[in-house]
Amino acid sequence: MAFVELIKQPRTLDESALDAELLLDLTLKHFYDGGVLDLQQLADRMALPGKIMEAILLTLRKDARIEVLAVQDHSAGVRYQLTDLGRAEAKNAYLRSGYIGRAPITLDHYRQLVEAQSVFNCTVTKAQLQEAFADVVIEEHLYDQLGPALHSGRAIMVYGAAGTGKTFICKHLARCLGGPVYLPYAIAVGREIIQFFDPLIHRPVYKVSEKADYHFETRSDQRLILCERPVAISGGELTMDSLELRYDPITRLNHAPIQLKANNGIYIVDDMGRQRIAPIELLNRWIVPMEEHMDYLTVGTGQHFPVPFDTVLVFSTNLHPLELADEAFLRRLGYKIHFSAIIKQQFTLIWENVCREREVTLEDGVLERVFELYDQTKRPFLPCQPRDLIGLGLDIAAFKNNKGHLSKENIRLAWDTYFIDI
Repeated sequence: MAFVELIKQPRTLDESALDAELLLDLTLKHFYDGGVLDLQQLADRMALPGKIMEAILLTLRKDARIEVLAVQDHSAGVRYQLTDLGRAEAKNAYLRSGYIGRAPITLDHYRQLVEAQSVFNCTVTKAQLQEAFADVVIEEHLYDQLGPALHSGRAIMVYGAAGTGKTFICKHLARCLGGPVYLPYAIAVGREIIQFFDPLIHRPVYKVSEKADYHFETRSDQRLILCERPVAISGGELTMDSLELRYDPITRLNHAPIQLKANNGIYIVDDMGRQRIAPIELLNRWIVPMEEHMDYLTVGTGQHFPVPFDTVLVFSTNLHPLELADEAFLRRLGYKIHFSAIIKQQFTLIWENVCREREVTLEDGVLERVFELYDQTKRPFLPCQPRDLIGLGLDIAAFKNNKGHLSKENIRLAWDTYFIDI
């Protein structure tokens, strides 16, 4: 199916491919939540065009689940409200599913949407990488490793000491994966609805109008939202359960797991080896998704179904890879990229960038004093340190009523606070 057809709003119930009973239940819940609604208000809530909503309303009227009220000055047309029978059925619908929001798209529709916007269709050149990292200090050799890794479709393991910029650099890789993508608010698996859109991961590129007109046939599907390529991160809190579909018995909502929300983008498993489960168990969880680009989930009814796994999977760790898995498993990953300490010139560039961003005024000799401290302690230069030291120094300056000014005395205090003597 052409991409334009995938994002075009459906004109009929058949074009939506959604289960009619699912939409009837969702409509009843919207009436229960909103009270008296006219056609336009209901279309706004459901994100479906008026023709579909008229057909749904007709069915509910025939079954005596809603009744018609007179037009008022502020309404766009006739108004509707639940009957006693409708309220009872709306309560039952809430018991089956707590979801109330825009109508979902079907699982098949979602699969086609992901495929059309696949990260594996993206081509990356060194020039594009350099442009994407124009404001980032990065080792030259990393371009030649990260570029092919993005092209490969394989998982990537980045390793090195804490503070070498692994997670920071990997988050920026999303800039190289192409333009924004259309994502659903929710996905229907049969009559089950999975809450998909997550504002903590999905960043819209524009604000959706609250007064959108869903009657125009050429309008894009309002059940979708245009977002930047997702970047999802899990740290030491990651458990096996969080990688499965989660049902909340209190809200009665099905929540998509984080790797599903990361489709068409990047998923970073940070602090690999710090989770409460054995690293090899976590790595084994990814064997099928890595090799088949397909994952498998289960809804509460027991239905087992495949979903796309279309994400650049990155494992980031402070440990040596052989502490996490044997060589046979590591070969499956394909790309193991080492991040190391930086040199003095790179430290200086990062320092200058941070000072410029934060509009810092410097006492003469502050940076020279920092380098003296590094020489005395024989510490390696790490990319995270300029920002951290400057931030602590500015905190101290603000405490002394000298906000925004960095002195040699304050940077020494920041050093003593930041580092632990060996």
